[in-house]
This record gives sequence, structure tokens and C-alpha cells, in this order.
Amino acid sequence: MPDTPISDSASIDARLQDALPHELRGPSTTITRIAVGMSGAAVYRVTARARQYVLKITAPDEPIAGWRDRLQVQRSAATAGIAPQLLHVDEAQRAMLSELIVDRSFAAQLGNPATRSAAILALGQMLGKRRALPMPAAMEPADPKAFLRDLWSTVTPDAVVPIFVRDAVAALQAESVPASAEALVMSHNDVNPSNLVFDGVRIMLLDWQAAAPNSPLYDLATVAMFFRMDDAACLELIAAHNDAPLGALPEQFRYYRRCAAILSGTAALLGPLSRGHVARDVTIDETPALAELYQQMRDGTFDLRSASGQWSFGLALVKEGVG
Repeated sequence: MPDTPISDSASIDARLQDALPHELRGPSTTITRIAVGMSGAAVYRVTARARQYVLKITAPDEPIAGWRDRLQVQRSAATAGIAPQLLHVDEAQRAMLSELIVDRSFAAQLGNPATRSAAILALGQMLGKRRALPMPAAMEPADPKAFLRDLWSTVTPDAVVPIFVRDAVAALQAESVPASAEALVMSHNDVNPSNLVFDGVRIMLLDWQAAAPNSPLYDLATVAMFFRMDDAACLELIAAHNDAPLGALPEQFRYYRRCAAILSGTAALLGPLSRGHVARDVTIDETPALAELYQQMRDGTFDLRSASGQWSFGLALVKEGVG
């Protein structure tokens, strides 16, 4: 979603100013909407005293206990250096103010043959730091299949959703999660490129709204899927994470790579569906591959912000999971 000024509403502006620390409030402070996440959290860019910040306000109906757990996780992640520093918290408004990280494009580092291996090493080591994050006692482990089931339950039987998408969701739901001896870690659970930021030195994760205990392989598989890493790169990534070489990709990693693609694709389709987007039924062969859409994004010929763009992206992700 593009930045959208909200200063035309005095009441909204006053409420958002109240979520800021006193020293950042005032007529010279500007607040601009950046995005609204699937969870209902609204994200804003704040400019005050010649500096920029990110203000995130979670939906007011979220249970306070869960919000406090995620606040604890984000604080721990910031202390570990894998999330932006939290600067101010307003519990009454479910608001968090953090530093704004200027992104220097991790994708460019990964795509450059001269920096690719170093980028994979740094990414794996950053994700390895999750193992030191404490897990709130009352926080339930993540269940990607249950999340997919809940997402899919909102799709009406008469919705025009390609058969290959319906088949992919059904097949994944019927598939058992391969066993693994890996202990659960505090996972981000949404490591897509928009939540990954590189400041030139550090790689960090934004938006910890979906954080919960999970297999350490889930975040690794998700980021590998979005960046379309081949098996050799995946082995490098997991070896960097474990600080030990790996002979073969774990079956659970392969499963979670499929799971992340189909789950993320389904989530991307729901936005256009909820807004009444009408699309024709297509086969998997007619659906552009994820690599094609990435190239169109680089060329500036693909708009991910539009309903049709989100729809095409969702289909491409599901195709990636099936492939």
C-alpha cells in the first residue's frame, strides 16, 4: 500500500499524536500511513525533529495478553539485533514506536554473485539468533496448517478460484508434517521480502505480529521460497543457521517450503477476493511463474499494490508451492 497522508482528519491525527512520546508531538510532526497488515495492525511513518520513525498500532480488539507477549518477543529480538529498536510503547493504544531502518536491499546482495555467499551466510546467522529468544510461557506454538485452514474457510464455494489452487490447498491439508528432532524456537513466521530489511551492515526482521514458537526450519524455508533459493543455496543457509555443514535438505524443510508458498499465496488471494475482484479461471500452465513476476517488478511493469497484481502474485506463489 502506498504512503497515504492522514493529516486531513484532525481526530485521527490527535489520537496518533497521543501514541507518541511527548517530545515528538507537535504541529511540525507528520504522520503518514504506510500499510495495514492482515492482522488489522496499522503502520505509519512518523517524521519529527528531522528524524523518521515507524508507529504501529494493533487492532484494539486484540487480547491484551497476546499483545504483551508479542511486545516481549519484539523487545527480545531488538536486543538480539534482529529487529529495529523499540523507542516508545503505549499499551492503552496497543502502540509501538520503533526506529525507521533505511533499506539497502538485501535482494540486491543476494542477486549479486560477488556478494551472494556472504549474504546467505549473514541471513542464516541472523535467523540463528532466534534460538536465544525467550518464549512467553502462555504463547501457543504456531500451526501453519491450522492458519491455512482458517484462511481457506473464508473462501466461499462460488468464488472463482482456479482448480489448481483448490487442489493445492486440499493436498497440503491432507499431508502430514514430516518429523524432526529440531527443538522449537521463537519464530517470526512471516519472513517475506517486505519484512526483511538490510541497513548495509545488519539484516533485521520487521513486523513480529505472527511471532510464535515453531520449528526453526519454518522461517528458513519461507525465506528460501520467497527468494527462490536452489538446493545448494538452501544447504548453505541451513548450515549457516546451524553453524554446521549439512549433507541433505531435511524433509521437513522441503515440506515447509511448499507450505509457506501455498499459505502465502492463499493469503495474497484473499485481499482481492474480499474487495470483489473478479478474475477468470486459469490453469497452472497459464499462470506466470514467480520468477517472471519478480522480473516484471524489477522492470516496473508489475504493480503489486493493485488487486490484479496481488491476485497474480498469489497464484504465482501457489504455483511455486506446487512446483
